[in-house]
Amino acid sequence: MQITEIFHSIQGESTYAGWPCTFVRLTACNLRCTWCDSEYTFTGGIPMSLDEVMERVRSYPARLVEITGGEPMLQEKEVLDLSHRLLGEGYTVLLETSGERNLTRVPPEVIKVMDVKCPGSGEGGRFCADNLAVLTPRDEVKFVLAGREDYDFAVRFFEEHPVPGPVHFSPVFGKLDPRTLATWILEDGLNVRVNLQIHKFLDLT
Repeated sequence: MQITEIFHSIQGESTYAGWPCTFVRLTACNLRCTWCDSEYTFTGGIPMSLDEVMERVRSYPARLVEITGGEPMLQEKEVLDLSHRLLGEGYTVLLETSGERNLTRVPPEVIKVMDVKCPGSGEGGRFCADNLAVLTPRDEVKFVLAGREDYDFAVRFFEEHPVPGPVHFSPVFGKLDPRTLATWILEDGLNVRVNLQIHKFLDLT
């Protein structure tokens, strides 16, 4: 598989935020979100075998592993093989994905953290609707919001497509004031979580 980086840090998003985590970041993405913070993953990377990836993961103490990108599901076979190996060794596995790729073949034990792209991303409408049917109460849905238009889109989507697990509203870092987002959520009485990407505040790079 083509790997951009493997590293050990603090998980900054999802209900697992704050936990030590090993990140396996795959190369390539077919989307070009306006607010993307990982453009360095679009090209390059190095080829690594499954055994090499597992060796690196085992070198860190964390039992939580996130497979991310780019868009990891562009390398679907490799992601599925890696997921099975990690699960077989007792790791908790998160899959961070744009929601644009079909997720029906992902093992149900993998916790899917799935974006739904809002209009402000420039990639609105790219969501694969089939993914809604495979979500379990363990899976999580995330909306990254650049402003009020994105918020209103997310509210409509959330209301029209109830999901069984946690829903996160994440303000674009440096663009939408988290206090403004929190105020909107409280005013509308939404049962969603504010996701503040704590790794950007910790700045452990």
